[in-house]
Amino acid sequence: MYEGIGLGLRHPIAEALFAVPPAGLRWLELHPENYLARGGRYASMLAEARERYPVLTHGLSMGFGSLRPFDREELRALRTFLRGLEVPWHSDHLCFSNVDDVYLHDLLPLPHTREAIDVAVARIREAGAALEVPIAVEHISYYASIEGEVEEAAFITEVLERADAKLLLDVNNVYVNAMNHGFDPRAFIDSLPLERVVQLHVAGHHVRADGRRIDTHAAPICEEVYALFADTLRKLARPVPVLLERDDQFPPFEELACEIGRLDAIYRDVLGAA
Repeated sequence: MYEGIGLGLRHPIAEALFAVPPAGLRWLELHPENYLARGGRYASMLAEARERYPVLTHGLSMGFGSLRPFDREELRALRTFLRGLEVPWHSDHLCFSNVDDVYLHDLLPLPHTREAIDVAVARIREAGAALEVPIAVEHISYYASIEGEVEEAAFITEVLERADAKLLLDVNNVYVNAMNHGFDPRAFIDSLPLERVVQLHVAGHHVRADGRRIDTHAAPICEEVYALFADTLRKLARPVPVLLERDDQFPPFEELACEIGRLDAIYRDVLGAA
């Protein structure tokens, strides 16, 4: 049911998406924060999406590096929402985004320390128990060197294994970090627990004049990310849902449909060969 290429359900493209569904599109992803306790156009958009496609959820606000336990009322509301959608897992980010009730509206990296591992494991277990669905964890892009006791891939692996969590592998995040910080993206992916991968993300990013890459989800996928996506699929050698992330600067919908078609062709070619 959850295989092939998906697209994020975003208000600016919903009308075009429903009017002329791309041939290679198999499912949709949504952010629960956009729909909880919200009616009107968002409620009707969600209802129409569910009539047409399987749906997966991807959170933006948990941040499994939070020092404080999650708000119980918010978890109850999210659990009810997820039950209604009957999702097989719920994903959010290995990061922090608030301190002392001040929300920063960004996904900030954790120090790679044993203490941070302990905190993330506790938050993931807490979320899984409260939401009553498996949790998938996405690693993030970051722009400053991260100090710590554990290298990044080992950090992610230990968190996943101790929390018994799934991995949402973001191919674009790996590529952006590799280019910005000077490591081999393929070797990095090889060092992750690929047996825990349940979903992939791919996206475009911005390249500044100085060569720095910024994860914007507001540009076409570059050739290097397409190639890394194909290599990652070969390593997995099994079907998983793959999301095309586009959150801003939306092109004419025909261009998004072409990206979906290219991803679908790669997916079929690689997994057919596998």
